[in-house]
Amino acid sequence: MAVYVMLTTLTDEGRKTLKSNPKRLQEVNKEVESMGVKILAQYALLGLYDFINILEAPDDKAISKVAIELGSRGTLQTMTMSAMSVEDLTS
Repeated sequence: MAVYVMLTTLTDEGRKTLKSNPKRLQEVNKEVESMGVKILAQYALLGLYDFINILEAPDDKAISKVAIELGSRGTLQTMTMSAMSVEDLTS
């Protein structure tokens, strides 16, 4: 399985949704998992991005599906990058 880093920025609509329904984060996490992508870690951020997610997916197609599905709602924007462990680089 491949590892990905997804940086997320909420739109105005996304902030309103999260304020009115804080449990929406867990609901979205369940949706992501139902698309075959595992959430390894998730953190709220201060600064340019609102969240960082470390994800595990079978391939680029699966992670792209998640990014497109979430982005199409108009509540957030994502930047997704493939990641590899430092150990993989040195072996």
